[in-house]
Amino acid sequence: MEVENVADDIITFIPEREPHLNGELKTVADILTDRDDCDAIIDFAKIDIVTSPSLAKLLRLRQILTDNKRRLILCNINWFTRGAFQVTGLDGIFEITDDRPTAEAAMQLPSTVANFD
Repeated sequence: MEVENVADDIITFIPEREPHLNGELKTVADILTDRDDCDAIIDFAKIDIVTSPSLAKLLRLRQILTDNKRRLILCNINWFTRGAFQVTGLDGIFEITDDRPTAEAAMQLPSTVANFD
């Protein structure tokens, strides 16, 4: 997994495809639990499918960040996975952008999804 500091308070994670994604999302959760002062972007450029355990980890990541009043934005999600997010309603829970530059710019704007505090 690649990790990039976009700014002092924004980290971008570029995980590998399944079966590594699930474990890498746990690592992301550990990092974000230790660093409660940053927002996160997860770039799905290398991901072709997201399994149920990985979706559960993404929901956990969102909760960790929400609890710390921070944000999670997902980007570069392929059409198949994005369709699954839409069918399950997860597109209303996660902030999703088309690409990383748009995700980085979106961090400067108010959130586009409901906050479930």
